[in-house]
Amino acid sequence: MKTTFLTTITMLCFIFSINAQDKKSNAGIKLGYNLAAVSFDGDTETGQRHGFHGGFYGESFVSNAIAFQVELLYSQQGYELKDNSGTFTQKLDYINLPLLLKIYPSNNFFLEAGPQIGYAISHKEEFDSSLFNASQEFNPESFDYGINFGTGFKTDSGVSFGVRYHLGLGDIYDEGNPQNRVWQFALGFDF
Repeated sequence: MKTTFLTTITMLCFIFSINAQDKKSNAGIKLGYNLAAVSFDGDTETGQRHGFHGGFYGESFVSNAIAFQVELLYSQQGYELKDNSGTFTQKLDYINLPLLLKIYPSNNFFLEAGPQIGYAISHKEEFDSSLFNASQEFNPESFDYGINFGTGFKTDSGVSFGVRYHLGLGDIYDEGNPQNRVWQFALGFDF
């Protein structure tokens, strides 16, 4: 199984590098919009919290069609639940470190996947209703981890447009196996 996987990856790298142009390593900034939710016990997903992310990236090409990208991002995550009694919002803000393998099947189109670790820098739970408002802090796990999958388009001038899905694998709290689920829509600019 391991040999088949490595052979397949080697062949894909060779095929993609045949038609690619020469590319250089680069760095830049990115920012974008988050739609964050939390999955409980792998069965139920909460409503989405709207937020943003922003930070820096470095992209290093191994060949003309394969690159590794490291990012350092601030990301607003959590979830929102609405019912007749009011709105409950969990605000979890992270510093995330995604490590991505990027494959360019064409000069400007890319696919990406890789692990991510995160550190919770703030957390707050709020309940807002017509009768009263409340705020409370719980203690989530400080560290989070998961896998990212995405795709995008990068212009020859270094402007990129991408969409990514983060599948959290670490539990946010001890009960109910809550895990992060985040859609990210990003705009990047090479320096």
